[in-house]
Amino acid sequence: MENVTITRHGNEQAGEYRAHAPGHAETGYLSWVQTGAIRAAEHTVVPPELRGLGIAGHLVDALIADAKAQGFRIRPVCSYVAAAFDKHPEWASLKA
Repeated sequence: MENVTITRHGNEQAGEYRAHAPGHAETGYLSWVQTGAIRAAEHTVVPPELRGLGIAGHLVDALIADAKAQGFRIRPVCSYVAAAFDKHPEWASLKA
């Protein structure tokens, strides 16, 4: 789905990415905690009303973009994030 808005919430130690889709009150999120230069992606949650719209993919894309821009690596604790890394071998250098 296009026009998904991703917002970032948190501080240097923990936070989440939130996905807002036009016409929907619900939001999906990807939560993380950070230790040093490693951000552990803990949970990706998409409400039933938003499933099938590509929301989880948008959340992971935002995490990957931030890792590239900010220089941290990602430890995929969440099974969805781990599966995304398996599908994108070009992200291998970002995996902790």
